[in-house]
Amino acid sequence: MKQFIPTLTLLLLSSANAQQAEPTSTEISAIPNEVFKTPKISNQSSIQSVSNEPVVAQRVNAGNTDKSDKSEFQAFVQYSTGKILNLYGQDFFSGSPSSFAPLQNTPLPTDYALGPGDEVVIRAWGGVDIDYKTTIDRSGNITLPTVGTISLAGVKAGDAESVIKASVAKLYRDFSMSVTFGRLRAITVYVVGHAKRPGSYTVSGFSTLVTALLASGGPNSVGSMRNVQVKRNGKTVGNLDIYSFIAKGDKSGDIKLQDGDTIFIPAAIGHIALTGKVNTPAIYELKSQNEALNNILEIAGGLPVIADPRRVFLERIDPTKSQPRNVEEFKLDNQGLNKSLKSGDIVTISPITPDFSNAVSLRGNVNQQLRIPYTNGMRIRDLIPNREALTTRATIARRNFEGLDVAATNQNSNSIAARIGNLSDEINWEYAVIERTDKETQSISLVSFNLGRAMADINSPDNLTLQPGDVVTVFSQNDIRVPASKRKVVVRVEGEVNIPGVYEMTPGDTIQSLIAKAGGATNNAYIFGAEFYREQVRKEQQINLEKAVRRLEAQVRSENVKVAANDTSNDAATASARIQVAKESSANAIARLRDLKATGRISLDLDPSENNEGLNKLPILKLENGDQLIIPSRPDFVHIFGAVNQESSLIWQKGATVDKYLQNSGLTPDADTENIFILRANGTVLSSTGRGWFSSINSYTLMPGDTIVVPERLNKETPYKVFTSGLKDWAQILSGFGISAAAIKSLRQ
Repeated sequence: MKQFIPTLTLLLLSSANAQQAEPTSTEISAIPNEVFKTPKISNQSSIQSVSNEPVVAQRVNAGNTDKSDKSEFQAFVQYSTGKILNLYGQDFFSGSPSSFAPLQNTPLPTDYALGPGDEVVIRAWGGVDIDYKTTIDRSGNITLPTVGTISLAGVKAGDAESVIKASVAKLYRDFSMSVTFGRLRAITVYVVGHAKRPGSYTVSGFSTLVTALLASGGPNSVGSMRNVQVKRNGKTVGNLDIYSFIAKGDKSGDIKLQDGDTIFIPAAIGHIALTGKVNTPAIYELKSQNEALNNILEIAGGLPVIADPRRVFLERIDPTKSQPRNVEEFKLDNQGLNKSLKSGDIVTISPITPDFSNAVSLRGNVNQQLRIPYTNGMRIRDLIPNREALTTRATIARRNFEGLDVAATNQNSNSIAARIGNLSDEINWEYAVIERTDKETQSISLVSFNLGRAMADINSPDNLTLQPGDVVTVFSQNDIRVPASKRKVVVRVEGEVNIPGVYEMTPGDTIQSLIAKAGGATNNAYIFGAEFYREQVRKEQQINLEKAVRRLEAQVRSENVKVAANDTSNDAATASARIQVAKESSANAIARLRDLKATGRISLDLDPSENNEGLNKLPILKLENGDQLIIPSRPDFVHIFGAVNQESSLIWQKGATVDKYLQNSGLTPDADTENIFILRANGTVLSSTGRGWFSSINSYTLMPGDTIVVPERLNKETPYKVFTSGLKDWAQILSGFGISAAAIKSLRQ
């Protein structure tokens, strides 16, 4: 069965009649008498538009099938270097077309030599009328009625029209002519030797050696790409170096094929591996036994700029020695470039060492990280000329864009206020450092200096002398935490003060200092309900909150196991449903706890009776950067929720106790009166625990903003009770995380 092999279809044209017997001239139709008056030569009633139909090469009598094999040397290189290197040039043969469909209307090269089997279409009009199609016979001739025999063997396709026209012009005058070509002859060539797919191939008559190689897949892993031969009549008529063609575009060895040609691919003389920093790492074939390295580098495209020509390593195999492998190092000077390579060599070109010989670097909290050339006597101020060089890009971005964003959008005042004072990255002026490397010992030493003094006085001893290779690092106060006395303190005060705002304070200032700077508290200030927030505390609270939730989750899982093990119900379905409901309830409770976020509130723990004493009773608490103080106005309500008839906010009455508010709201039958607790406006929790034998929470006098929580009494032992029955304890815990009464209320939803 005929088998078709993909190739470059633009160049490989074959006749659809390639398997026919020898072509014969087309018979001449009867010529009417009037042809001599107005001659008309035709052999068809209506000649269709003729187009060349190039077909891909047809593989006949196939040999070995295509194998994607890897040579022994490739495997050896992979073992030695850990890299898989391809044979140079193999990719050129890997993209053969997979379709065998013919391409239509491909132009015929003008230098194509006509021969037996080529179809010629002749048209003439004017003094003679010719519409004739014929095929060149074995003798290389065509016979044109009334004109005679015309020899076209060896005539180039571009010259065919002038040759035929000259013969017709001997008999007729004043006419025009067009000569085109129909189907072209096919030739058979043989691909032998170390080819990927050896066999016989039927290709078009104007195919070349390269196109036939493409059809056969080229040389295999041990075949030569440097010495492909064309043999004709027992002689070698052509040699092709595929490397020259691929690397340089040199097709001088790409001869046109003739019928019966044999393409012989000998075994390669040898291969070497070129790896490391080269433009085309690969396995290369040697053209001779002692080819120079420079020739291979030229084919490989030379070296990239990051290659180090001073360090080239050559691994060589000498089977005559007891230890057959050895390695040598050399430079790519004239002697190195002309070094002779032997089969089995592995050449590795090292990359350059990225160290700078004459540079000093600046990094860290700076406007731009720099690497500049070192000069004799260079000092810190030569690297950092002014303080503007220490303004970071992030600082510039916040100044340029964040302020605009705030002005252009409707952000709430809390978001805007949080930005104030944080536009710049505070520099650590007390400490900067030089990292210095001793090139002899490769040890690193740190030389610290006072950046502030170096920038203030060019003659300061802190304006140190630099050395080549030094790296100077500038820190912000966030990189290395400085003492509190040297840190920036920007805090907010809001609510019932005369001038709420964001203030820059002096390290060591207290809450009292802040309120005084804000013009003092107003007459409506409710000091008992003052809220104080700190970011560092919020982070710590959040970590502890997550730990507490994980502990509760483990406890609930343990209770779930106990309930399932102790369930003695006879109805398995009912018991399973009950356990499932309990699991879902506890899971929902845990999920709500996970949604809680610590606020960073610090309870000021003021006594309710001391509210009218003003600011004197506030604790002396030193301020930190980012602190926030909110002094609310006195609220008019007391809140109550839980197991009551109506969760509501009741008007605060001076001297009214818990019992009074419970009577107004009414308790449900499930109310757990023994575990009622109060979330106080100052952020603490008050319960009956520890109030003494005769004391009760019900007798406690409430303050404005306090919240009464009445838990439910649960009679059934379920895992959910672990959570709900301990709501009082959890409220006390959560208050330590700054969780508000509203958030604790949400746990019951």
